[in-house]
Amino acid sequence: MEQSGTSALLQGAVQDLSSDVVSALRGGDHVRVSGSEADDGPRASVAVAAVRVLGADLLLPHVLSRTQPAPESLTAFRQTVETFPPRADSAPAVVWSHWAMRRTLHRLDAPATEDGAEPDAGWLDGVTWQLLTHQLAVLAPLAVPGEDCAVTRAARARPVDVARGFVRAVRRRDWQQAAGAGRWLTLLDGVPESLGLEAGLDFVELMGGTDPRVALQVEAARAMRWAGALV
Repeated sequence: MEQSGTSALLQGAVQDLSSDVVSALRGGDHVRVSGSEADDGPRASVAVAAVRVLGADLLLPHVLSRTQPAPESLTAFRQTVETFPPRADSAPAVVWSHWAMRRTLHRLDAPATEDGAEPDAGWLDGVTWQLLTHQLAVLAPLAVPGEDCAVTRAARARPVDVARGFVRAVRRRDWQQAAGAGRWLTLLDGVPESLGLEAGLDFVELMGGTDPRVALQVEAARAMRWAGALV
């Protein structure tokens, strides 16, 4: 029962953070990290765990607008990066998610943090388009203008496959995966015009309902497109 309660608290914290990021993407405000100001206790632990789940996207509005985050948000982000390094047996997506957080922290607080060596991405070589889309959706925080790493290069090399994965996710009503794939497609050259990406993202947002994590990916795609910061 206690574990279930903790999971519910974490889910709620992730949703709240996602909603704050969406709001910041739309209006340029800071992202608030409730509970991060506490040094210890359950509330602080849940806040840090929520930051870990959201990953680099917590500071996405500031990466896109090139503004400084609120001090408490940067502190919570740095604390998460330093406290939860990936284990030696962590899945590649976990390792890359952590690297994306370090990369973001380096961009916004360069004197304090190095982004570190880029992880290996050989696990993406030759994967099916279905698996590629799934992994890219998990690693959607890496889909930012100007990013150049092995994961982004893998995505750029297979725009048609990512488009196929987007359509498949929509048909399967997997709105989070569809939104993440759509965000990547916003940055890729060679996406088939017949895909109708803009209308597709509108549909994903509508069908995603009140899920703020879906809205975050869709709003990120729009922010990158409307800013004209495409690579």
